Amino acid sequence: MSFPVLNLIVALGAGLLIGAERERASLEHARPTVAGIRTFAVAAVAGAVALAAAGVTGLATATAAVTAMVGLSYWRTRDDHDPGITTEIALVLTVLVGALAMQDPAAAAAVSVTVALLLAARKGVHHFVSSVLSEAEVRAALILGAAVIVVLPLLPNQAVGPFDALNPYSIWRLVVLVLAIGATGHVAVRVAGPRFGLPVAGLASGFVSSSATIGAMGSRAAKSPRLLGAATAGAVLSTVATVIQMAAVVGATSAPTLKAMSASLIFAGVAAAAYGAVFTVRALRQAPVEADEPGQAFSLSAAIVFAVTLSAVLLGSAALREWFGEAGAIAAAGLAGFVDTHAPAISIAALVAAGKMSPGDAVIPILVGLSTNTVTKLVVAVTSGGRRFAIRVIPGLILVLAGAWAGAWAGVLATRAAG
Repeated sequence: MSFPVLNLIVALGAGLLIGAERERASLEHARPTVAGIRTFAVAAVAGAVALAAAGVTGLATATAAVTAMVGLSYWRTRDDHDPGITTEIALVLTVLVGALAMQDPAAAAAVSVTVALLLAARKGVHHFVSSVLSEAEVRAALILGAAVIVVLPLLPNQAVGPFDALNPYSIWRLVVLVLAIGATGHVAVRVAGPRFGLPVAGLASGFVSSSATIGAMGSRAAKSPRLLGAATAGAVLSTVATVIQMAAVVGATSAPTLKAMSASLIFAGVAAAAYGAVFTVRALRQAPVEADEPGQAFSLSAAIVFAVTLSAVLLGSAALREWFGEAGAIAAAGLAGFVDTHAPAISIAALVAAGKMSPGDAVIPILVGLSTNTVTKLVVAVTSGGRRFAIRVIPGLILVLAGAWAGAWAGVLATRAAG
């Protein structure tokens, strides 16, 4: 029987890499280890030879033998001050990595590098878990992981309910995205600091929900008045993301509608960027401030309430379209805009793509949805951040909306002049 030389070399290299890290760690801590670089290298080759010579049975035998010897060695040499079994588990894993190299050398190499990096990052990982990461952040990460990995795949990805207006998968995905808004802002502030983190988080989170972002920024400003400037910058910059995302979704649905909306989107985008830049510069010029206690990364209850509200609006919008046709579509756009400005824009652009509405006629209902969404943002700014936050954010929101309508009016004048 011939053994692939390259596979054996990869297995040997994997054992040497992991073993080198473990031996180096034992030297740093000035204590003996159950296995060094030679033992790890031999274990990896043993796994490779066992699988190649005797298949799965041989690998199982080799793994069991190594596990038994490791267990006996640990029992004889364990230290009450450091009862960890990281090296022992790494040695057993190295046997399996050696076997993996006989079937998929690239995967074995990737696993060995990952394991070595994880082992080498011991101090940093322990410091992060014990001193940096809070209990609330761990709980938030578990909730977000469960929402994505457990709940989302179980939901049906199809229209259900009256008028086929509700898609459980899409609605829960929105819940996940709203949770991610809080997590994104939380991480940005922890990593970059409040002055830099909040504006960046506001711009990034605006691609998910500008209204939710304004609410999150308002809550932070109310809790920490020193962060008022940075929170205002993040809130206003979220409207820049709204305009960019609207251009993307409308263009993907109907290019003629995007062309008809181009002047409105350009005017609104410039207004949002200019107003947001003013507060961003102010925030960066402020003296550095210490971040508050980590607190909660997001509110699960608020995200669920947001999803329930959206479901109600989607149901009402579908009913209006069913009962009143095109006029109902315009009314539905205004109603849906109270929750989300992109959903009505997509629905109107879809009517244009289907030939049920002209691109020019689509501008007004889309702007109606944008206007009602702005009303929602105004209310959220007042209720979440208080008067000082509201008087800084509201002028920017009105300026963006005025720019959008001014762009539409300019488009009408240009069309008349061309005609």
